[in-house]
Amino acid sequence: MPIPRLLLQQSLPAAIGILMMSINMVIDSIYVGKFIGSIGLGAIAVVLPISFLISALGMSIGVGGASIISRALGAKNEERAFITFGNQTIMTLGLSITVVIISTFFIDEIIGIWGGKGDLLIPAKEYFMTLLPGVPFLAWAMMSNNVFRAEGQPKIAMFTMLIPAFINLILDPIFIIWLDWGLFGAAAATSIAYISGGTFAFGYFLFGSTQMNLNPTYLKPDWGIMKEIMQVGGVTFIRQGTYSLLAIVLNNSLFHYGTEMAVSSYGIISRLMMFINFPVFGLTQGFIPIAGFNFGSKEWERVKEVLYVAIKAGLLIATTIFLILAFFAPQIVGVFSNDQVLIDQTYPAMRIVFLLTPTLIIQLLSSAYYQAIGKALPALILTLLKQGIFLIPLVLFMPLYFGLDGIWYSFPIADLLTTIVSAIFIRKAMQQLFRQGSPT
Repeated sequence: MPIPRLLLQQSLPAAIGILMMSINMVIDSIYVGKFIGSIGLGAIAVVLPISFLISALGMSIGVGGASIISRALGAKNEERAFITFGNQTIMTLGLSITVVIISTFFIDEIIGIWGGKGDLLIPAKEYFMTLLPGVPFLAWAMMSNNVFRAEGQPKIAMFTMLIPAFINLILDPIFIIWLDWGLFGAAAATSIAYISGGTFAFGYFLFGSTQMNLNPTYLKPDWGIMKEIMQVGGVTFIRQGTYSLLAIVLNNSLFHYGTEMAVSSYGIISRLMMFINFPVFGLTQGFIPIAGFNFGSKEWERVKEVLYVAIKAGLLIATTIFLILAFFAPQIVGVFSNDQVLIDQTYPAMRIVFLLTPTLIIQLLSSAYYQAIGKALPALILTLLKQGIFLIPLVLFMPLYFGLDGIWYSFPIADLLTTIVSAIFIRKAMQQLFRQGSPT
C-alpha cells in the first residue's frame, strides 16, 4: 500500500482512540470543574499522574512487545510473535496488580509526594482509592492496544479506547449530577470505564479474529524476550515515570508559588495537552508499526518515506492546533469552570505552555523511530529530553527569579531545546537510511 494511505489507515484509528480517551478526560474535568469546583480539578491533577504511572507498566510492555511482534511478523517469524505476546500477558497482569496492592497500603504517603496537600489531600485520597481497582484493567487495555496495532488491526485498537470513553461519558452525569456522588462519582465512572476497556481487549483475544491468543503454551517466561520487551518498552515507562516525577515537581512548585488555584490551572492545561494534540499523537502511533514492519522486512526506502510523510503531516497539524489555541484560549478554558478567577489565571498560562506546539511532531517522531527499530538507548535519551533533562530543572530554577510565570515559561524553553536535539537525531537517522544496506 502507498505510504501516505497506509499511514492514514494506521494513524486515523489511533487518533480517534486517543481523541476519545482525551474527551473522556476532558469531560470528566468539565463535570468536576462545573459541579464540584476548583478543588476537585486540583485533586484530579494530583491523582491522574499516579494512576497513569501504574497503567504505564502495561503501555510500556505493549510498546516493547509490539516492536518485537512487528519485526517478527515482518520477518515471517510467527512463533516469536506468539511467545512475545504470552510474556506480555504475564508481565502486565503480574506487575500492575502488585503495584496496585502496594499503593493501597501506602496511599497517604503517595498522595503527599504527588502534591496532595492542604485542601487537596482528602479529595485526592478519595479519588485515588476509588480509581485503583480499575487501573490493572487500564494497564491491560494499554498493552493490548499496541499489540492490535502491531498485527495490523488498528480498528480493534481504536475500539479498546472508544469503549471506556463512551462508558465514562454515560456514567459521569449519572454519578456526579443525578446521584450527586461528587468526586467519588467521577472516580467510580472512570474506574468502571477502565474495567470495560480491559474486558473488551481480553474478550477479543479469547474470541476475536486475532493472530495472538491466550494459549497456555506461550504463557511461560522467556527471559530473553522479557529483557528485550523491557529494553524497548522501558523507554515508554521511563517517559511516563518522568512525567510523574514532573507532576511531583510541578504540583509542589505550583502549590508553593500559586496555592491550590495554580494546581487547578495546570489540571485544566494538562487535560488539554492530550486532547488538543490527539492528531499528532495518533500520527506517531500509526508511524511506529509501519516503520517497525518495513525495518524488519529491510524495506529501507519505505522506512525513509514514512518518516518524511509523518514529519510533513505532523508539522501541518501541530501548527493548526497552535493557531486554535492562540486565538480561542479564554473560550476554551471557560468550558472547564465557572470560576472567573481560575479562568483569568489559566488562559494566559495556557498560551505560554503551548507556545511551541508546532515542534511537537519532531520531538515525538525522533523517539518513536528508534523505538520502532528496536534501538533502546537513543529512544531513551530522546524520551527523557523534554520532561526529565530540560523541563524539571527549569521548573525548579525559573520560579526562583520569575515566580509563577517562570514555571509556565519553562515549557516553551524546554520545547525549543528538545526540538533542536531531536532534529539532530532525525537527521542522523535519515543519513543512515540513505546509505546502502542495513541502517543499523
